[in-house]
Amino acid sequence: MPISRAKPIGSLYEDVADYDLVVVSDPPIADALNNRLRRPHIGSFAVTPRRLATGRKEPAEDRTAFLSILEETDLSWKELARIIGDIIQCWEETAAPDRILSYERYDTPAVRSVLTKLKSLDTTSRLLTEYQIPNTQRVAVVGENQLTPLEQSILPEEYDTIDLFTDDAFPHPPFRIFNSRTAIVDALLDTISEENAEDIAIVLDGSSQYSSLIESALETANIPFYGGPGFNDEPDHRLYIQLLRTATAGSNTRVASVQPLLEQLDCNVDPKHADKRLDSVDSGWFDRFSATIDNETFGSALTAFETRRSVTLEQFRDELTKLGIIDQPVTTNRVDQLEFYLDSYEVPIDRENEGVLLADATSAAYVDRLVVFAIGLDDGWMRAVPNRPWTDEDAVYQRNIGQFQHLLQSGVEQYYLVEDAQGGQPVTPCLYFEDLLETPYERFSDLRSIQHTRTHRARGDGFSHTPLDDPIDPTHVNSMSQSALNNYVHSPRDYFFDRLLSSPDKIYFTEGQLFHDFAEFYVNHPELIASTSVGELLEFMLDQTDPFLRTIDRETQRTRFNAGVTTLMEFLDEHQPTHSIAIAEESGFGENVFETYFDKECDSPVTERYFTDDTLSIHGLIDYVYKPTHLIDYKTGAQKSRSKVVKHSAIDPPTTKPNFQALLYLTYQRRQQPDEVLSFTFVHFMEAIDDVVNPNETPNLEDIQTTVRYYPELFASFAESQTAYEELCNGYKDCSGTFTALGYLSYQSLMTTHPFPDQPIDELRDSAYADNFTEAIEKSVSGIDADVEKGCDQALRALDKIRKRNYFREDLDAFESFLEGQRSELNDRHQTHERFPVTGLAGETTDRYLNHRDLLLGHD
Repeated sequence: MPISRAKPIGSLYEDVADYDLVVVSDPPIADALNNRLRRPHIGSFAVTPRRLATGRKEPAEDRTAFLSILEETDLSWKELARIIGDIIQCWEETAAPDRILSYERYDTPAVRSVLTKLKSLDTTSRLLTEYQIPNTQRVAVVGENQLTPLEQSILPEEYDTIDLFTDDAFPHPPFRIFNSRTAIVDALLDTISEENAEDIAIVLDGSSQYSSLIESALETANIPFYGGPGFNDEPDHRLYIQLLRTATAGSNTRVASVQPLLEQLDCNVDPKHADKRLDSVDSGWFDRFSATIDNETFGSALTAFETRRSVTLEQFRDELTKLGIIDQPVTTNRVDQLEFYLDSYEVPIDRENEGVLLADATSAAYVDRLVVFAIGLDDGWMRAVPNRPWTDEDAVYQRNIGQFQHLLQSGVEQYYLVEDAQGGQPVTPCLYFEDLLETPYERFSDLRSIQHTRTHRARGDGFSHTPLDDPIDPTHVNSMSQSALNNYVHSPRDYFFDRLLSSPDKIYFTEGQLFHDFAEFYVNHPELIASTSVGELLEFMLDQTDPFLRTIDRETQRTRFNAGVTTLMEFLDEHQPTHSIAIAEESGFGENVFETYFDKECDSPVTERYFTDDTLSIHGLIDYVYKPTHLIDYKTGAQKSRSKVVKHSAIDPPTTKPNFQALLYLTYQRRQQPDEVLSFTFVHFMEAIDDVVNPNETPNLEDIQTTVRYYPELFASFAESQTAYEELCNGYKDCSGTFTALGYLSYQSLMTTHPFPDQPIDELRDSAYADNFTEAIEKSVSGIDADVEKGCDQALRALDKIRKRNYFREDLDAFESFLEGQRSELNDRHQTHERFPVTGLAGETTDRYLNHRDLLLGHD
């Protein structure tokens, strides 16, 4: 069916002007008809059934009934609210209060008790049940099918019906499609002003993000409005509830989860503590309030809150009194009850009805303004159909879709402002359109629509700027750490935010630092650690991480610490330093907590060595110099293979998860130990945790190490070496048999005349080089128990694996040039104020590897 055209209010008034009484379904329609009354009239003219029966503005009877019965029952607040809601809903749909008892599920002692009390109250439903319009008046009923059965029960025996709609179709305005909610708000502010506010209504889903955005925008622009935020949305009301909730929540609340509350209470906590338990940091006034919460009543807590916020919340205090909890002690259960009450019922507030009218699409049926903006028109506009046995779902749906049609036509001018997509996903138009529009669609752009680009408004002078007395010189970067380089290559803008913003302390940082401190101290004072009980060590380490831990986390963390220190001690016992050469001049920066605990210094030249090299543009911290040619780094994270370590340090192009640590440290080490084979080992000591906690297993230290090497020669030269040859002889069967028979001198001569090319292995295996390589070897060996062709193919793959698992001279040479290029580019961006791009050298970013995903608005 198409959208039925609604009668204009003027036309509707002409239809009902001669009647004594006009019954309508919606208060705004009644008000609009009464405003057009052109003759003297005693008593009501246009009126809703509820106002006619009660003689007053219709209160929310479920709330008043809840408050009236609350003190007379032992039912929980949730059960009482549910029963009252069910009774009133059944009463509305059947016009008989006792009908609910005819349904076996609802015929319970609790329902009977509440029903008895409810029928004795002066509720709208009871007054409607008892009221009957006398037959002495000429009565017109506008939109009879929009009235509920209870509302229809007051109608006299004779009355005339007036349809809200004509037989014509309503050619709805085009959907005006914007790119974002902000663009819609800007478009509204381009149209609305303080002068025309009385002529405009905005209809929207009151629970959507549009609501808060539009309210904030109107308030900022000093445009009056009403019908928006209610009692439950008052910031101080919600803040008071959150204060009680947090104060009674126990010891596991994290600072980050209540940071807005602390800021509103002027109890600022350093952002670095965001991941710590709230009770482990100093939060000033909140600490003192929480310490006395067991002795506070809701009333005294409200007084303390009012004093702290310099506000007076008299209506909230009245509501606490009506609920009977004003003098009750604050407990978690009572806070739950209060929050449930505020979420379930809208407390009426007095407000001035001036300015732009904000109407909720799920409750309004008509707004009487010249210009009406319908915002969103998505599935948030759907009205709920109660799933109850007494509900005639078809009748309720017809009432709802009728109200929807009428609402769409409110005003002399209508504008539909919508989004076609949100977060890359299409927005589904309100499902009522499926019955009202004949055109098939999936999104608004499939219907008659107009695309709007975002409008940019001039908002006064914006933020004022105070010029600096002295200009600030741009930052000049002399060197970068491996983590900074990783981040910069992945996403320059994410790197930029890392420089601007401080990050909160994390438990994995604290845990990792504890393990590093322990390893350093153990190398320097193994005898002191050996004489200290493991339990004492673990308790000390647990104390360092206590601000991050819930009570139930301590045993898990104890197990992690035990596994970590056990594995580190075993590893270091097998890898004692055999030298005292300092390849980095400075000792590690920061305090080692074990130094303080044991009152012993760590002064070894082989542990926690900080290096910086401005010529290479790098700096870093070496965990352990096992040998002058072998560096070790401790890791708590997941282990990577040698090939993955090398793969993710690629520079042409980088991967989407670059990690240059091994390559960067080996590049520095090459300057200290030129022309040497160098090693860099990651010790993933937490990989052995399962073996440590299992008494029947012993950790295999080889399994937790990943070692990559640097060879001080070009790979083509290395491929000729005895080392490479022995790798082939110890390889697969056919490879081993072929090259053992060939002999090293013949192999060296062959590789000299056939230098190993820099080519992807898939291409190499099918290349002319592979054919010539195989042919040359086949001529040199014969009569062996091996497939020579297969052995040659295995050799090519083996040499490629060596290439992908190690670094060679050309790799570090290229990396040095890469470092200089990155530092130069970074300093150019600082000097020229060029915007840092989101995407890095890999051409894309991976969200889970970004530190500041929420601050990156999109790709360039």
